[in-house]
Amino acid sequence: MPAASAVLSMVLATTLLTVPAAGSAPSTGSNPSTGSAAGAERAEGARAGYDGQARHETALFSIKSANNAAAQEFTAEGSALARASVYLNSAAATGKITLQVRTRRDSAASVIATSTLDIAALGGAGAGWLEFPLRATTTPGATYHLFVQATTAESKAIAWYGTRRAVPQSLTSWNYDRAATGGWRRSPYRLAFYVDPAGGERCGEAEECYVPASMLAARTSGLLFNGSVTEAVLPSFAVGASYVPRSNVLRLPSGRWRYLPDGATASVVVPENDPGALEQIAESRQWLLSGRVPGTTAARRDATGRALLSMRALLRPNGAFAAAWSPFWQYSWPRDGAFAAAAFAHTGHDTEAFRILQYDAATQRADGTWEARTKLDGSGPPDSRPWQLDGNGWVPWATWQWYRKAPADRREVRLRALYPMVRKAADHAAGSLGDNGLPPASPDYWELATSTTNIGTAAPLLAGLNAAADLAARLGNTDDADRWTLAAHRLSAGIARHFAPLGYQRTIDGEHGRDTAAAFMAPPFNTAPADLPAALDSTYRALLLPNGGLSPGNDPGQPWGTYAWTASTSFFAVAWAGLGRPERAAGVLDWVLSKRNTLGEIPETVNGAGRPSAVAPLGWTDSLLIISVLGLEGAPLPTPPLRELPVRPVEPGGTPARR
Repeated sequence: MPAASAVLSMVLATTLLTVPAAGSAPSTGSNPSTGSAAGAERAEGARAGYDGQARHETALFSIKSANNAAAQEFTAEGSALARASVYLNSAAATGKITLQVRTRRDSAASVIATSTLDIAALGGAGAGWLEFPLRATTTPGATYHLFVQATTAESKAIAWYGTRRAVPQSLTSWNYDRAATGGWRRSPYRLAFYVDPAGGERCGEAEECYVPASMLAARTSGLLFNGSVTEAVLPSFAVGASYVPRSNVLRLPSGRWRYLPDGATASVVVPENDPGALEQIAESRQWLLSGRVPGTTAARRDATGRALLSMRALLRPNGAFAAAWSPFWQYSWPRDGAFAAAAFAHTGHDTEAFRILQYDAATQRADGTWEARTKLDGSGPPDSRPWQLDGNGWVPWATWQWYRKAPADRREVRLRALYPMVRKAADHAAGSLGDNGLPPASPDYWELATSTTNIGTAAPLLAGLNAAADLAARLGNTDDADRWTLAAHRLSAGIARHFAPLGYQRTIDGEHGRDTAAAFMAPPFNTAPADLPAALDSTYRALLLPNGGLSPGNDPGQPWGTYAWTASTSFFAVAWAGLGRPERAAGVLDWVLSKRNTLGEIPETVNGAGRPSAVAPLGWTDSLLIISVLGLEGAPLPTPPLRELPVRPVEPGGTPARR
């Protein structure tokens, strides 16, 4: 994607907008993007006549009716005109923008074609190239005018952008400012426009279409992928675009396609049905068909298929699983990877699931724990962020989920390769339990420290100990199984004694409020205690936001504001499906699906206005979507069993006693 357009969010955040009066020096710095190479070439007179100028770094003229408008002379190349585009910025969220083709700029009677766009229908306030459909008959070589004027009840500015730089062989741009000059005035500057734009001149290819400011709450909108390289689709290039179904090939507003060719490191734009793109589409569809795309309705299958393709794009060849494809998220968290491994395993994508677990084994620390996150090359953590103990639960749980679905002919051999990782993780988890049966305080999925034990650590460790014990028993490692079973019983009793009376709040001191991690006490993580359904109901009510999603918690010391987190919300779809409450689970799932962006991707968060924000897609939420749909449609992930206590006595240190 063009680097200049990556800063469009800054443009819309800071512009809005001082438009210069006629004859004064225009404001600068409103948009750093100055036009595509193709457009700049055209502006230098590469084509006969003058029918396009790409540069748009400056707000030139207000076009608000009734005192303002602007016009641009151009030369017709052919006998028909099908579209025209202009670069505009609207601080107003409502109103209409009209473009006309006139033979005289100052005569409404000379109009030969007109087109009007509604600002609200465009998504509200924003900036970028606006294409107006037209149907006009023109005389080749004749000069015409593009006349643009906007109407709005708002006091906010709407401006046509262009350049103050010299444009050789250009025709005149005109500014109408009744208050300042009494009417039309010739300008030394040049407006940004195209008449019948083609190829790279079409918006969404080299430069962005009109982008509503609301879309820029998210840093990414989608993913392109060629099997090894991933590229983010920026929000500014998602406008009017859509994926070719069941692929990572993007259909642009022009009808052409953007994709990452095999072996390439950057995307290209190609004609529709390009052979290389078609080959990639076929490969993506075959990969989906090699497993299962869950969903009994077309809408759910579309969502889960998109989630699986996005998860695949976030998975590196070495098994690192990126949380999302934006700089602050381009790391591998054991927690996110565990959910992805489970989802891949239960949709029949065994290779991807096992690859994640191999990466976990390769990046496990000597003491059996994991860093909070690692660089995608596996070289270590990117910073000094404190490690998080819940990974010692999630990774064994994911290994157990993979094992349950792995091809039977080789799963035991592969499990034995992973077993040293499971043993070190489970031994550390068991050894971390205190006299109260609980682990120590540790940062959890919030990545925030607590002074006492939190449910976001205790519940995953219980799931992981149960999973490890069952795996050990299946391999005949009785001593390991007994040791971890005893630890699981101690932890289960500690949770019942300290968390249950508080309704499974965040911490055992009762001072940090509710936490969506209470859902980790439900299947497919843990067998639910009898009092859990009521606790989940009260937690859900306490954390429900006006936008319909959930805040991760309501700790008074950690205000989350109005943002709902799709992963935290999805915990309840998974838990309620596991508890046999399909209507409640489906209601949560429907809300999550309703917040997909225009490309069908699920964002990390949803802001107070109900708009996708942060990044999209988020691999963790995609995995939770897969797991919840499976649970709702008759194929739930199993829950690691809490095994019976060993008959043989076990010494306090955890080693079975010898008689």
